[in-house]
Amino acid sequence: MIDVVFYFQAHQPYRLRQWRPSDRIRGADPFDEPLNRLVAERVAERCYLPMNRLLLELIDRTDGQFRCAFSLSGTLIQQLRDWAPAALTSFVELADSGSVEFLCETSHHSLAGVADLDEFEAQVESQRTVVADLFGEPTTFRNTELILDNRICRKVEELGFDCALGEGADRLLGWHSPQVPYRPKGCERLRLLLRSYSLSDDIAFRFSNRQWSGHPLYADTYARWLHDVPPPAQFVGLFMDYETFGEHQGPATGILEFMRHLPEYVLRDPAFRFRTPAQVAAEREPAAELDIATPVSWADAERNLTAWLGNPMQTAANAAIYALRPAVLAAAGSRPDLLAVWRRLTTSDHVYYAATKHHSDAEVHDYFSPYESPHAAFVAIMTAVDDLAVQVAATGPTAKTEN
Repeated sequence: MIDVVFYFQAHQPYRLRQWRPSDRIRGADPFDEPLNRLVAERVAERCYLPMNRLLLELIDRTDGQFRCAFSLSGTLIQQLRDWAPAALTSFVELADSGSVEFLCETSHHSLAGVADLDEFEAQVESQRTVVADLFGEPTTFRNTELILDNRICRKVEELGFDCALGEGADRLLGWHSPQVPYRPKGCERLRLLLRSYSLSDDIAFRFSNRQWSGHPLYADTYARWLHDVPPPAQFVGLFMDYETFGEHQGPATGILEFMRHLPEYVLRDPAFRFRTPAQVAAEREPAAELDIATPVSWADAERNLTAWLGNPMQTAANAAIYALRPAVLAAAGSRPDLLAVWRRLTTSDHVYYAATKHHSDAEVHDYFSPYESPHAAFVAIMTAVDDLAVQVAATGPTAKTEN
């Protein structure tokens, strides 16, 4: 049997205000609530609600044979609680179906796994509590944008997870297949399931591209591609942004109808079935040890950290954010709101927007960014960090008290 593993990432950041010279910045809320609410409500209407209904329909129509997995970032969960509760309820209904697994991640979709493992653990434990309360105890982990290396994998195993997701990058695998489970180097029991990036990107990026040789892509054609995966395939990891469905790829592209019919065509071959990551990890042994010496992600052509830390603006902003952590934690006893703001600033999107990439990577960054330029994004994040630093300093033992 070959397992088809659909995993969907659902995430929205708290985007920052874009300040004007006349604005009073000090002490103001740095986040653009009207924009964040607008995006959350729009994506819920275009993607989350209709696709969740469709997935429930597929589960019912296949008597539970269709299965998939999700990871919802903590920032998205809070936005749905505040602005789109019906969408959050629809995710809970998917969990209640028994056919959908919900994964754990960092609470703020952060780079903490790279920058600070203590903060990484704090965010993971916070997110684990939220996920367990809403969807059930998570046993599979996915880090922000599938960023993994040996060090992060060992920490994930230490935190008690049985399975982790990663990117099947060519530079990591060489001639090895991405379609068998691995054990990361230095781990004893953690299973690593990798993304089949070409098949995943056929849906996530190329589906509506009229210049693509595979356009238009129909469900029977794609199922045939899955059925033709060569040995030694044990599973096919189809990992993608959930917002692909209805938001990045609008309904007019036919993507919802594509998903409506795909399970039927996949299941016509009795050698194929749908499974969740936890099921694959429980049912299959690692084929080999995998050495992830340097960080691998699913972002951009390089599939490394350059989407977030690829230029001096990004590295300076990220360093400034994490340099504040000790002082923010010290101030949190009297000002827990400052810790909440700081954690929202750790969301990786803020430094992602400051990328200076070229060609297709630049197009993707520009598509997601609310800023006119990478420099404008850098100014926004550094303005927020500088203001937070002033507020944190004002809580310290040497701060002056106003009479």
